[in-house]
Amino acid sequence: MSLVFEMTDVGLMCYYLGLEVEQSEDGIFISQKGYAKEVLKKFKMLDCNPVNTPMECGVKLSKPDILFAVGVVSRYMEAPTSTHIKAAKRILRYLKGTIDFGLFYSSSHDFQLMGFCDSDFAGDIDDRKSTSGFLFFLGDCCISWSSKKQPIVTLSTCEVEYVASISCTCHAIWLKRLVKELHLPQEWPTKICIDNKSAQALAKNPVFHDRSKHIDTRYHFIRDHIAKKEVELKFVKTQDQVADIFAKPLKFEDFRRMRESLGVIKKS
Repeated sequence: MSLVFEMTDVGLMCYYLGLEVEQSEDGIFISQKGYAKEVLKKFKMLDCNPVNTPMECGVKLSKPDILFAVGVVSRYMEAPTSTHIKAAKRILRYLKGTIDFGLFYSSSHDFQLMGFCDSDFAGDIDDRKSTSGFLFFLGDCCISWSSKKQPIVTLSTCEVEYVASISCTCHAIWLKRLVKELHLPQEWPTKICIDNKSAQALAKNPVFHDRSKHIDTRYHFIRDHIAKKEVELKFVKTQDQVADIFAKPLKFEDFRRMRESLGVIKKS
């Protein structure tokens, strides 16, 4: 790059936009230990007792991943109750317990893009809308993720998973174009893993009318891209659905297993 741009070599990157980066022969470890400490200090919780998940399993307020938990708590900023304050403090206690954790990107020559997509069903107790979560791996490295409430109320688990897969498909197409610019073209359809066979059938078969006649036309966007062989829906068992961590409450054992699958580990 120095042949094209004027630049100065200051050695290996170790800090960038709040991210702490450690590079080794095995891979790259990215964390936000310093920022996490600043947040805990700001709210006077540096000495709090840590917990192993961001949310108690079974609580309807939020989900056990910090991405979505923070978003849900933020919805109640205008009129928070003691329940919301307790939920917010639990997120900080989770940060305290995982302050040495970060994302590890191992050295690899596998650059195949693969997505995982999941959703709860009518999980928001206020408006009965569902929450979709998805993530993408490039090889064995998690490079992108999202957790967002769906804009419509769905009528079945089939429909909610179908709607979730549309958002995931849009992101997949964008990522395919991005990695192509990085000279990593995807020669095969990008696999999107879901754990609902009815949604998989609905996306592949436009004649599957009974469950889809009321769904807005724009949500059939995925069918066109499946026909073009740009994406492919693949069924996975629920226990192998990594996106669960962005959509549903999980017990600690499942949460820890999913977290490790994302590459979120403690610094050795």
